Amino acid sequence: MKIVKTIAELREVLDAEIRKGKQIGFVPTMGALHTGHLTLVKQAVSECDFVLASVFVNPNQFNNAKDLERYPRDLDKDAQLLESVNCELLFAPSVKEVYPEEDKRRFDFGDLETVMEGKYRQGHFNGVAQVVSRLFEMVTPNKAYFGLKDFQQLAIIKNMVKQLQLDVEIVPCQIVREENGLAMSSRNTLLNKEQRKNASVIARTLFDSCNFVPETTIEEIKLKVFKRINQVEGLEVEYFEIVDGNSLQTIDNWNESAYIVGCIAVFAGEIRLIDNVTYKNTDHEY
Repeated sequence: MKIVKTIAELREVLDAEIRKGKQIGFVPTMGALHTGHLTLVKQAVSECDFVLASVFVNPNQFNNAKDLERYPRDLDKDAQLLESVNCELLFAPSVKEVYPEEDKRRFDFGDLETVMEGKYRQGHFNGVAQVVSRLFEMVTPNKAYFGLKDFQQLAIIKNMVKQLQLDVEIVPCQIVREENGLAMSSRNTLLNKEQRKNASVIARTLFDSCNFVPETTIEEIKLKVFKRINQVEGLEVEYFEIVDGNSLQTIDNWNESAYIVGCIAVFAGEIRLIDNVTYKNTDHEY
């Protein structure tokens, strides 16, 4: 696997592949890779002719300086993992390479960015849109792969692609979980043994809440989830919303939407974890 750090090097490799008629698959990451990321790469490899990943910790999407500082970084390990799943190119640019000048663009995502993550991490999604659009501009992929764990981010990226009329297919990939059910995340490496054990309650609670649908009201489900997680030592729910899966707006009853998702953010000590569960979608109900 080849590692490049500049746009010039990146384009030299990609242009040669494109001239051969290759379809380019792209997995953008912030590094600290885990099985979830590798699953994205594997899917890309199965669907595309040439697959690359990027590792770039984007400062523009952190509204908490401490969070940026403690975000895990290990490029050598990331490279080894990517090579093990047949990724052919790793793009690891510097901040200066991605942002030679300050990116002052301001995206308007309407109601998509005012709820949940957007409400508690103001400016986060503008930073996501800035970096993903920059990476798409550099890479010009045919397909780009993102995990459904970051459910709201996926909706934002799809909207950004539509706004900018970019010629790239966004491919959503299922959540990959640890043995105890905890959604895989780079932040999990920051959890101590006790926190990791306790955090497994998040997924179990979400899955169990599905058993009460549709007989139980949405408000009652939300209260059950809050109560069960908050009673675990060291865990505190920041939000739990049950929303329309397309608009991300909260709903009041189970008949209000054909696509219903429960999205949650929980603090395990100082580590912030997110997860989601689908209660209903257009293909099957409950």
